[in-house]
Order: sequence, then structure tokens, then C-alpha cells
Amino acid sequence: MGKPLIPAQRREKIQEYLGIHQIARTVDLMDVLDTSEATVRRDLEWLEQKGILERTHGGAILNQRVMFDQEFQQRIKNFPNEKKIIGELAASLIEEGDIIFVNSGSTAAQVLKNIPPNPRITVYTNNMSVLTDIAEPVFKLHLIGGEFQSRSNSLAGRFAFDNLGLVFANKAILGVDGISLKHGCTVPTNPEAEVVRRMIERTKGQVIVVADHSKWGAVSNFPVAEIDEINKLVTDNGLSKQAKREIGEYDVEVLVAK
Repeated sequence: MGKPLIPAQRREKIQEYLGIHQIARTVDLMDVLDTSEATVRRDLEWLEQKGILERTHGGAILNQRVMFDQEFQQRIKNFPNEKKIIGELAASLIEEGDIIFVNSGSTAAQVLKNIPPNPRITVYTNNMSVLTDIAEPVFKLHLIGGEFQSRSNSLAGRFAFDNLGLVFANKAILGVDGISLKHGCTVPTNPEAEVVRRMIERTKGQVIVVADHSKWGAVSNFPVAEIDEINKLVTDNGLSKQAKREIGEYDVEVLVAK
């Protein structure tokens, strides 16, 4: 057994481990640091207070801040295959007679592209991708109106907020930029957050979040929902088993697109 590490060395190694794995179990860190569970827990608590990580049941995840410097077109290029199959799976949850809210974002855009062809499905969205991605909608499509947000290719603002107050949906399918146990679901801008929160408020049924695995542990600027406010998470198989278990403890059904 080597010389015990001082706290600064242990915490640096924890950050290095999370930088590679994004998620760590306490038992694994005990092996890496060659120290006790109590010491690891104290180090995790210290790092959480510094905003570096978020403690979970039995370990921690890297606290990744999402900056909105990435333009919409750049974000579309991230994990395109995962977003495609997530969109297909989420769209398959839509049934005849449904009234659906869909928000902005590249994963939500994939949902819109895969909605079943049925004139008895009604969609309300602020996602402007429908104008370029769907030549002729085979479902009832309503743009909610509002001020155009060029950076996110979406509609938002007071007009959008008020128009959402005129309808109830029985499902909301929502893309987010970050999802974590501590901070819930988050998005990059306040106008989009207002729209998403309004959609959730006006949904008298399931709230379904669509997010690829890279969104887990990420925290964007504006919260829209706690974990226990959503019913389903549609993601890809890059999401760790530990993350699935922890999300499931909040009675959220995790659906994995393959």
C-alpha cells in the first residue's frame, strides 16, 4: 500500500476519473484512491459544493455546464443517428386522436419528421424546422406563433405563451439540453423555457422528454421541470445502467431507442 493521497490529490483524481467516464460509483473510487467509503463521500461532497459534480445514489456524475454558444445548426450535427432513432421511437408513442405539444430543438425536430400519417393527430409546436423538414404534413399542424428566435430556429415570447393557453394537449414531447437528478430538465434560453413550462402546464397527460445520452448530467441555463414531473424519457443505449436505475426511482419510464 502506497503513501496515502492528500485531499487535493484525491479530488484531482476523482475529477480525472469523471472526465473520462462522466459517471463514477463510490466503490470504484474507493479502489482508484485506495481509501475508505467515508473519505470518498467527503470528497464528493466537497466537489459538489464547488459545482464540479452531482452526487447520486452510490456515486456521482460530472456536472457539465451547457453553454448556448453553439448555434442551432451546430447542435444538429451532434449525435445525429441517436437523435433520429430517438425521434422515431418517441413518434411511435403518438396515437390516433392525440393532441401533442412539441417544442424546439434538433431531437424534437426528429419527432416531428416521424409522426404517423393520420389526420386525427393534432400537433402544436414552436419548432420552425417543420417548414423545411415536412413538405406536406399528414397530420393537423399548428405553429403557435410568436417572435422568431433565429439562434434556436423557433417561436417564443408573449404571443406564443398566450396562444398555448387556448388549448390543452394530452401529450407533450419535449427536447431539453440538460437533464440531471438535482437540477431536473433545463434549456438554454428563457424564451424557450417559458414555452416549455407552459406546454407542461397545459398537458393533461404524459410529459415525454427526448434526449440523447450526452444530455445526462448536463445543466443548461433555465429549468423547465423536475425529474418527477416527467413520465417518460426516450433516449439511446449510450445512457448508463446506473443512470437508468436512478431515473427509474422517480417513476420515470426510460425507453431506449436501438
